[in-house]
Amino acid sequence: MLRETTLRVDQLIAPLFIRPGLGARKPITSMPGQAQWSADLAVDEIRTLADRGIQAVLLFGIPAHKDLLGSENYNPEGVVPRAIRAIKHALPSMIVISDMCFCEYTTHGHCGIVNAPDVAGYDARLEAGYLLNDITLKLLGQASVVHAEAGADIIAPSGMLDGMVGAIRSALDVAHFEHIAIMSYAAKFASGLYGPFREAAEGAPQFGDRAQYQMDYANGREALREVALDIAEGADMLMVKPAGPYLDIIKCVRESCDLALAAYQVSGEYSMIKAAAANGWIDERRVALETLTAIRRAGADMIVTYFAKDAATWLM
Repeated sequence: MLRETTLRVDQLIAPLFIRPGLGARKPITSMPGQAQWSADLAVDEIRTLADRGIQAVLLFGIPAHKDLLGSENYNPEGVVPRAIRAIKHALPSMIVISDMCFCEYTTHGHCGIVNAPDVAGYDARLEAGYLLNDITLKLLGQASVVHAEAGADIIAPSGMLDGMVGAIRSALDVAHFEHIAIMSYAAKFASGLYGPFREAAEGAPQFGDRAQYQMDYANGREALREVALDIAEGADMLMVKPAGPYLDIIKCVRESCDLALAAYQVSGEYSMIKAAAANGWIDERRVALETLTAIRRAGADMIVTYFAKDAATWLM
């Protein structure tokens, strides 16, 4: 009765990794309990999630083909659009959030189009591998429309590119998808906690890192500037990523605006808890629920977490 912060199943968003093929479930070694799913088995898994009260999923694609432009991301027959259609056919009321980035789709593993002699827009003044922000924006808009046409309810741009929200909003509106919401990764930090995800999504950078476009983990005021820019560009919802080490950022964002706020408990946070629990050092259930409640206490309305399925059972 006196508890100030509540954690409910309908506040949890389950991330899923979608791979090509049929009948495929590939366990992710560094994330015990998680897997890559073919679309047909993903539908079965999402049906289980729905039965436990989870109302939203976030999809990441692992394409069969990668190239410099990440063209499978804007292919209407790409792995994620096909999965969206299958999910919406089987479970129309499930909220499908489509992660919008290029790291999983490109041969180089960066979140957009990089400077290279054989890429349109090549700029000899810039070093090879420099991310071409404005060229990428057009493709982000194109891919967002493809995913919206497939049935996505929410587009979630995660690359931290300048102007990404505005470009996607414009592309969606022109294509008459004004009703599709944008959940922006508004404050995404260049964190060391993404390691297991890069195995899961098969999208690790092949050179350099993502510090050109993700935030310095030492900066807090910058996060509020990034949030303000995304709000001005038309974001409907915001996200802070990672969650646990950035509770102060979540709190500051919550206090600075009234948009719905999500936080992403990332792969490294999940895997550390799993590893410690496997060694008998902590109680997995207790620590998982404690960390999720702390994220809620900091001000997050929704939490993207790999514990979603288990937490839904624990909270019943």
